[in-house]
Amino acid sequence: MPFHEAIAIAMASVKANKLRSLLTILGVVIGIASVIAVVAITDGLDRYMADKVLALGTKSFTVQKFPDIIVGFDQFREFNKRKDLVLRDVELVKQACTLCAEVGGIQATNRTVKHGSIKQESVQVMGVTENFSRIGSVRDLIVGRHLIDDDIDSARPVAVIGADLMDAFFANAEPIGKEIIIDGNRLRIVGVGERKGKVFGQSQDNFVWTPITAFRKVFGSRRSVTIQAEAQSMDVFEKAQDQARLVLRNRRHLAYDDPDDFSIETGESVMELWNSATQGIYVVTIVVTLISLLVGGVVVMNIMLVSVTERVKEIGVRKALGARRRDIQRQFVVESVLLTGMGGILGVLAAALFSFAVGRLMTGIVGDEFTAPVQLWAVVVAVLSSTVVGLVAGIYPASRAAALDPVVALRSE
Repeated sequence: MPFHEAIAIAMASVKANKLRSLLTILGVVIGIASVIAVVAITDGLDRYMADKVLALGTKSFTVQKFPDIIVGFDQFREFNKRKDLVLRDVELVKQACTLCAEVGGIQATNRTVKHGSIKQESVQVMGVTENFSRIGSVRDLIVGRHLIDDDIDSARPVAVIGADLMDAFFANAEPIGKEIIIDGNRLRIVGVGERKGKVFGQSQDNFVWTPITAFRKVFGSRRSVTIQAEAQSMDVFEKAQDQARLVLRNRRHLAYDDPDDFSIETGESVMELWNSATQGIYVVTIVVTLISLLVGGVVVMNIMLVSVTERVKEIGVRKALGARRRDIQRQFVVESVLLTGMGGILGVLAAALFSFAVGRLMTGIVGDEFTAPVQLWAVVVAVLSSTVVGLVAGIYPASRAAALDPVVALRSE
């Protein structure tokens, strides 16, 4: 039997049993689409995380009381026993870290900010040193000036605000020289930071920077300072961290075998935590979707066995007219591969549509462009998998069909 004739017979069989064929294909579509979509969305999340972490500055690191990620209340309680970092620690790190280009400090809280009768909720109010804007992701100003050393030394009640506050309070009016009120304290605006948009759905423009000395007067000094530093280059990045670590360990009189009682965080460490957290989920999800593809293969095999039973007389006629064993085998294997192949193609299309929809949804949630492009290698693997599933699922039913005795088959009703 020519191959094209086998395809024609398989197509005729699919058309003759539309509902059964559709349900068979649907199982394969779900499996294929799941594999491709999971790969696309996970890859999109990884790239989004990498872009946002790199945007924070590749040469910068922070020294802080708590690590960025805490798992469970017990960990929080343990880390809470650590000593607070203070302004003196900032100065010591600044003196000792000769490989650092900048060393500064920051304290932060969330507050409601007012101007006249207008209120802006959940504003990140940060007490910073004058070099804060130069560490990590450099932020320029739309208008006005940055904080200066004299502001810090004098604890001057001045502020640089984010673009969200400028929009909320002043619209098209000039903000420089105007006052905002935080917890009854007035701050004079000296600058407005450039727009940065959102990260993970959180605005980066809803902030107030004020001198760290003024911040401590208003909100108290009994809170830990976060030390921010930037290495001179990536070549000395780890050595700069070691210099900061050494001076703080000496200051806290830690023995050589004592663990650090502070945390040093970098963009790389955040990415490592992200990758370790998602790797297990990624593997489990792929395994589950592959199982669904296996289930689809079992469904195909079951349907093909039913098809053999239903078409016993047809097989007998073909054998009586001279069809060889391999012709019968080819006919049923081609039909099986045709079903799974159609499922594979439709699965790729379904995955592309689903990934696009998830990308649009995530863009709306995080407030930033999010894409989950379908990966070519995932498409190739998925389509090849569906073909293999079709071959494996079709071999046994085809062997049973080819083994039928034509005399017995022709007697069947």
